Amino acid sequence: MKIVIQLVLWVVIAFLGYKVYDSVNSSVKFQEIKQERFAEAVSKLKNIRKAQGAYKTVTGKYAQNYEKLAQFIDTAKFTIKQQRDSSFIRFDKQLRIDRSVDTVVFDILGYESIKDSLFSEINYRKFDVVEFGEGKTAEVKLSSGVVEKNEILYPVYKAEIAKKDLLADQNPVYIDQELKAKSLEEINGTDIFVGSLEEINTNGNWPIVYDK
Repeated sequence: MKIVIQLVLWVVIAFLGYKVYDSVNSSVKFQEIKQERFAEAVSKLKNIRKAQGAYKTVTGKYAQNYEKLAQFIDTAKFTIKQQRDSSFIRFDKQLRIDRSVDTVVFDILGYESIKDSLFSEINYRKFDVVEFGEGKTAEVKLSSGVVEKNEILYPVYKAEIAKKDLLADQNPVYIDQELKAKSLEEINGTDIFVGSLEEINTNGNWPIVYDK
């Protein structure tokens, strides 16, 4: 009888040990998957920020959707300028003399394709999704608008990805913990985003570790 009890105890201990190991291992695996997918999401948002920056440089505003952004990258060009100091003579009516006036002259040297210079190795036609797993995707929402400051309207935009969509195939318990967790070394909140619709800001909400 004593031997049977000991065997049962060993079986229970082994089972509990396995459960602990499995729990720790699955948690570590979740963290690895999370970091990999979050890094991919941040990379996508950085490229969107680059594209929106180019769009604003040329048009003075931000693209409202990915279709306009892709069309812009396909066709738009940067103007290549050269700045040089110059001067000209202006007649001073008060002193009744000619005076030399300094100025800055911009010479247009040519034009450069935005697609070739910034996105030659980037699939900008898939800015709207982050791909992961076996054909799974998470939507990247894009919106734009204006913010008034000192009676001046400034263009703004925001691109965001729901963390729960990036982790949709993972353990719901871990996902819930991730959405509630707060840390200086992690991406806090329910979404990963760049830009803002409430203020003039083109920063992302990820920590500096994702920029290394």
